[in-house]
Amino acid sequence: MHTTVPESSSLNAARRDADLAHLETSPEVDVLVVGGGVTGTGVALDAAARGLSTVLVERDDLAFGTSRWSSKLVHGGLRYLAKGQFGIAYESARERDVLMRVTAPHLVRPLPMVIPVHRHTGVGRALLSLGGTSLGDLLRRAVGTPRDLLPPPRTLNARQTLRLLPAVDPRGLVGGVLSFDGQLVDDARLVVALARTAAREGARVVTRCSAENLTRDGATLRDENTGRPIPLRPRAVVNATGVHADTLDQQIRLSPSRGTHLVLDGAALGRPHAALTVPVPGSLSRFVFALPQPDGRVLAGLTDEPLEGRVPRVPHAPEEDVDTLLSQFNRVLGTHLTRADVLGAFAGLRPLLHGEGASSDLSREHAVAVAPNGTTTVVGGKLTTYRAMAEEAVDAAVAAHRLPARPCRTRDLPLVGAASAEELAGLDAPAGLVARYGAEAPAVAAEADEDPSLLRPVVRGLTGAELRFGVRHEGALDVDDLLDRRSRVGLVPDERAKAEAAAAEALEACR
Repeated sequence: MHTTVPESSSLNAARRDADLAHLETSPEVDVLVVGGGVTGTGVALDAAARGLSTVLVERDDLAFGTSRWSSKLVHGGLRYLAKGQFGIAYESARERDVLMRVTAPHLVRPLPMVIPVHRHTGVGRALLSLGGTSLGDLLRRAVGTPRDLLPPPRTLNARQTLRLLPAVDPRGLVGGVLSFDGQLVDDARLVVALARTAAREGARVVTRCSAENLTRDGATLRDENTGRPIPLRPRAVVNATGVHADTLDQQIRLSPSRGTHLVLDGAALGRPHAALTVPVPGSLSRFVFALPQPDGRVLAGLTDEPLEGRVPRVPHAPEEDVDTLLSQFNRVLGTHLTRADVLGAFAGLRPLLHGEGASSDLSREHAVAVAPNGTTTVVGGKLTTYRAMAEEAVDAAVAAHRLPARPCRTRDLPLVGAASAEELAGLDAPAGLVARYGAEAPAVAAEADEDPSLLRPVVRGLTGAELRFGVRHEGALDVDDLLDRRSRVGLVPDERAKAEAAAAEALEACR
């Protein structure tokens, strides 16, 4: 594999400046995408891959908002089956298959998930869980995902359950229900890969740049670093700003909900080999999950609470959410999780379409609408279905503005770093880098050619070589970009503090 990265897919400060300079002299473009989360970067990739001149602007950084606060699961739609939402369930299973086999097999891997069954749980609930996972397996087969990638569900005895989930209370344990789903190595890394692939296809991806005064006649971009305005004349505008979408399109009504996760050391749960899945009492479709991560940590979540008041740019996990999650997991554990086990916590906001009832009952469907000023808004949905949402949004913009676009290509378009398991196994690069960067791992390792110490960990799961790669090729412009989004060190405040000096050094070295 090559140890260099094609210039076309590299995002960095120099390319950002060049793109803005180009737009000042050539303001006419086919598509302006506003929002640099998973949906916006997906839209930019779709549009650019169809041959449309495309600009994506994000006022902060890639994956600054909801897209970095997910459970990092690529769901097959099981919870939607419980609500009878078969269309969403099928779409989720189909898009999971596309991610795992075509677009991002290096970033998505199978995750075993176990629902422990205790005597007090009841045989009825256990049979219901098994029936639900069996229906999910029917979806897997319907969309063509092979069973050697996602094995079918099965029951476990108590000993097998404890082998996978050592911290589960053995008292009254009957067994468990094992199923498989997809897990992202990192949600923010998926967004960065989408943005870089869009850039490779010709899109201009500009962070720290906001869009103002969207009208039928054009828009004004504002460079957040310098304050200078840049008039733009896009033929179509796509609003992909998630929970902020209603600020650009007054017709959209949202009811955002807050999902909180805890970051735990894997030792607190006996270093599990599967995701602990716990049904929430009183609901057939809600669960909490303790999800083992590649770095040995566990993400435990998640809540589903309506957001009160204004939408914050960076949401925070309230104390009551932390208590709620700990109590839910402690119902099935032999050990007792306490606040001392919580290394960090974070919250994300779901851009749910407005409806009646509890936020957990609101539809996870997405919507695409064209406003009177011609702006196409795409909102709602799930991370797993970003590609389908993007395709529909570009279809709508193309139809509304009669753009000369080719057919959608994203179902068959691998992202940067994508490679088969066999190809990845043959790479000459550290295994940890291969797990996070796929086929680009040798290029990351090459950052340390002149200084081998850059391959030593700065903190758990992060090397100096990765920090430099983030600056040279992944569009990181400051320390926050490197620690909170290109890596996820920021999820644990103590480790973030230890890594700040190395991040600043990488920025200085790559200027």
